Amino acid sequence: MKYKDYEGPVKELVLMKIKEIEEKENVRVLHAVESGSRAWGFASPDSDYDVRFIYLRNMDDYLSLHDIKDFINWELNEVLDINGWDLKKALQHFHKSNATLFEWANSPVVYYSTDEWKGLYENTAKQYFSVKAALYHYYGTANKNYNEYLLDDMVKYKKYFYVLRPILACKWIEQKKSPPPVLFDDLTRSVLEGDMEPVVAGLLRKKVKMQETDKAPKIDILNQYIEKNLEYFKTLASEMQDDRKPGWEPLETKFREVLFYGYNRK
Repeated sequence: MKYKDYEGPVKELVLMKIKEIEEKENVRVLHAVESGSRAWGFASPDSDYDVRFIYLRNMDDYLSLHDIKDFINWELNEVLDINGWDLKKALQHFHKSNATLFEWANSPVVYYSTDEWKGLYENTAKQYFSVKAALYHYYGTANKNYNEYLLDDMVKYKKYFYVLRPILACKWIEQKKSPPPVLFDDLTRSVLEGDMEPVVAGLLRKKVKMQETDKAPKIDILNQYIEKNLEYFKTLASEMQDDRKPGWEPLETKFREVLFYGYNRK
């Protein structure tokens, strides 16, 4: 991959960026992954790299009387989109069952990770997954993208995947009551109806050859499929009881363990 004066594997470039972030921000990165279309498996030829990371600060920063910034926006250009969240912010959002955090935790493209992160997610944060919250998230994502991008006669085919993927995620959640796979192919193999498989496969073949801004005629059978499922999952999510875990203690305990360990590593 060519990037300014760098030519080489993207993973090496991301690891260089992680080192820069740690040195200049005085943090320690715990987990860094690809997010977005490259992690989902339907990137366009000119898609950028969406790198997301979780980091830990020094203990003294968390004990400070003034508020500390809980995110880092590191780089945004035509090649790289790099930003991350403080571990404390990430755990607060796990408590809310934020679907984005579960996607970062389960991304198939991992640039860097640590034992602390793996243990924290598998043993603690993963238990805060909420079926209702996840359904609302993916329904909302599908509904927003459908109404914004797929109602005209000519549409960007990439936007179909920004609607189909969350709909299939809803199907997975309804059936398996667990975080859905990040890869689109994993979702289609598991929950896509057989009669829709050739339609979606044909769409994918066309889409991977198109640039981000290319448009083509909308596909009526897909629009009908989307509208039917949007109506169904809106009703399902609204009628479901709240299943979020109210307690903080497991997350609080794990945060202190990781913080103490990370502080003593400095």
